[in-house]
Amino acid sequence: MEQRHNPAELTQNPVEYRPVFMPKVNSDNLVKTDMVRFERHVGFSSAQKKKSIHDLHQVIRKKYGFKQVLELSSKSGNKLSFALSPFSLQLANEYDGRQYSVENALQSSKVFEHGGPYSDLLNAPPRQAKKDERLITSGEIIGYNYFGVEWDIEPLTAFYDWLYVNALKQNPQLHEQIMQYQSFTDLEFNPKKSIHSAAYALAMFVALNKRELLDNIEDPKVFLNLYTEFQLSNTIPLLEEGWF
Repeated sequence: MEQRHNPAELTQNPVEYRPVFMPKVNSDNLVKTDMVRFERHVGFSSAQKKKSIHDLHQVIRKKYGFKQVLELSSKSGNKLSFALSPFSLQLANEYDGRQYSVENALQSSKVFEHGGPYSDLLNAPPRQAKKDERLITSGEIIGYNYFGVEWDIEPLTAFYDWLYVNALKQNPQLHEQIMQYQSFTDLEFNPKKSIHSAAYALAMFVALNKRELLDNIEDPKVFLNLYTEFQLSNTIPLLEEGWF
């Protein structure tokens, strides 16, 4: 009798690449970014994504000898990942004394050719703020304005990294846990569509903390000096090298 197979069983999992971000202490850069080749399990279910994360982390553990790898996407199943999400992580500011998520702070600060910043996005649900139509229809982004403090778009990820690192500094209850991890990933981060990565900013915070360089990091000038003192480039070189 002819044996029949489920079509899903015959589907070969595609090979994909994702960045892993590794905080560095004794190096001329703060974060080392490398590409990891793994098989991604086909499907949109949480179970399939967790399998992909497991396989990705297995490759990282084998390649680098790491025991502690943290996935930041919502599919990780780790409560710490939820707390570290830019949709959850809160940043207090000195201008109005309130707290906002990193995502709200980012989206509400964007300045475009034909509009912005749209300060009303500070108070929108974080995921709604990220999808606001004005962020698409207002032309090219030309900078950021965070409560009157202006940021250039260069270095490309500096403003986002500053928001995230400072938000983490303000949440010391998370520090002991995150300092145990040796590298960070985000399965959902696609450098083709976004330059901002919470996993990268988290690795940057860990490196700064270990080097005892978090003093006065709230000052944009102090933070921007890091981009000349260290090699900070996120995933931009990976795009240039044709990884994506």
